[in-house]
Amino acid sequence: METQQQQQQAAAALKSRFKRVCVFCGSSPGKSPSYQLAAIQLGKQLVERNIDLVYGGGSIGLMGLVSQAVYDGGRHVLGVIPKTLMPREITGDTVGEVKAVSGMHQRKAEMARQADAFIALPGGYGTLEELLEVITWAQLGIHDKP
Repeated sequence: METQQQQQQAAAALKSRFKRVCVFCGSSPGKSPSYQLAAIQLGKQLVERNIDLVYGGGSIGLMGLVSQAVYDGGRHVLGVIPKTLMPREITGDTVGEVKAVSGMHQRKAEMARQADAFIALPGGYGTLEELLEVITWAQLGIHDKP
């Protein structure tokens, strides 16, 4: 049986310096079930570490899975989505807060502004482009977020 000190140490080890993490990922479930499992596991890990989620706002694919896992765990979820993508990437109910923006550049800028760090899961060209943009911004000194 764990002592109170061991429980406190375990809780402290899971405490993160990040309050909000941005996750880039696909609006499709991917070709491998392992991608879906990774999205769900990442969502649960964010919850365990008391980290909120910033993501692309979709309710489908890997985006839907990671956001639902974080939301179900009681953490805040902020989805940032261009108005033009809402009919394609939001089906049914949304989870958490949804912020509609005018375009892709505003989406990336808002996601970067809101997040303390970035993680990328599998996705398509859009996911790759989002990841490369934040890497480029770091290289240019626009941010220093991991």
